[in-house]
Amino acid sequence: MKAYVVLITAPVKGDAAEKLARALVEERLAACVNRVPGLISTYWWEGKIEEDREELLVAKTTEDRLEALLKRVPELHPYSVPEILALPVEQGHPPYLEWLVASTRFS
Repeated sequence: MKAYVVLITAPVKGDAAEKLARALVEERLAACVNRVPGLISTYWWEGKIEEDREELLVAKTTEDRLEALLKRVPELHPYSVPEILALPVEQGHPPYLEWLVASTRFS
């Protein structure tokens, strides 16, 4: 089973990052979501350079759940154009990958 790491940025203001992380795990779209605080993003938006504090969410999922995760994040996210990047996992610790698969399946 192929695994993916999905990077998602979320605003520090409010509880968007917490809600996103919890929903993705509760809905078994991700086995785990790490929240990394302290991110400062510099980017182009509507013709000018912006800078904001954000949290980086690092979600681990399977190929079977990836499309549903990619659809669900924009439904939950406060940004009109959220950053969502899925990176394939080339290798990993086999017991962890087995846990990841088991954690994204419904019982």
